Amino acid sequence: MSRSRLLPNTLLRWFYGVDKPTAGGPRTTGSTTTSPPVATADVACAAQALAMRMPDLLLHASQMATTLASGLHPQRRAGWGDTFWQYRPAQPGEPANRIDWRQSARTTRAHVRETEAEAAQTVLLWCDLSGSMQWRSAKALPGKLDRAVLLLLGMAALLLRNGERVHLLSPAGIVPLPPAPSALERLALGLCGLAASGPSQPAALPTPALMPRHARLLLASDLLCPDAALDDCLRQLAAHPVRTHVLHISDPAENTLPYSGRTEFSGLEDEPTLELPHVQSLRADYTNLVTARARWLEQTIGRTGHTLTRHQTDMAPLPTLLALHAQMSQRV
Repeated sequence: MSRSRLLPNTLLRWFYGVDKPTAGGPRTTGSTTTSPPVATADVACAAQALAMRMPDLLLHASQMATTLASGLHPQRRAGWGDTFWQYRPAQPGEPANRIDWRQSARTTRAHVRETEAEAAQTVLLWCDLSGSMQWRSAKALPGKLDRAVLLLLGMAALLLRNGERVHLLSPAGIVPLPPAPSALERLALGLCGLAASGPSQPAALPTPALMPRHARLLLASDLLCPDAALDDCLRQLAAHPVRTHVLHISDPAENTLPYSGRTEFSGLEDEPTLELPHVQSLRADYTNLVTARARWLEQTIGRTGHTLTRHQTDMAPLPTLLALHAQMSQRV
């Protein structure tokens, strides 16, 4: 098989748990010494580690939400609310206290000042807890799971401040949350519980049939799953209908293939190991394949009526949260 035919999904999966060669190990050529990527394959160990990091993630999420706090989602129709919507001509029998006398004085007719309807939405949070999310390419970088949890909780804090109903989703449906002082803390505890009690190979994608109709879904994942499964899931969500906002989390090494020399790749999800003698020779073809899959993701997600927000773990989370908030605030 020629190198140009290596699928990006497959090669990306080989990255998890990459063991960079050390002294006495396989030969390397032209590579620099770096810290080995960090991976946690044991589910119980990963859940315990996430629980230990959760207070810091929760605090950071609350701080970001405070920075980006804004008003309720507009409904683009007249109704009960505080935001001005439009003036309309007064109808016979209109109560006098509903007439805007200042606006009416400028014309020959009486006008009523209408406000915009504000209604709570149901938003479901899905966090990909599969083994690939436990990976990071360097100790200085956050793990993909940490960044996914941070952005989910940050968005949840914004939604809760705006009066929305926020629920946590698992493969079995909506998760009953444990008691806690605040709704955001209940969501954080629920995520820890899912990580601890989930199967040894957690599902990367949710089950559309278990979701309430006309809800909104915020899906955080590295999207390292079969393309056919992702396409089928998105189509079912669109038909349900559940409007989905996909948050694509990636590590910079997954996008650039920064390794050189003889390198052995092993997986966190039972993928076979792969040893490449001159991995840098794949870089150009690999970059083209990653670019092609990114284009496919954008087209597939857009074609099914959903939205896509990308985040790389070496970037600041606040701009991504702002972009995600703008996507979720758009009129459907």
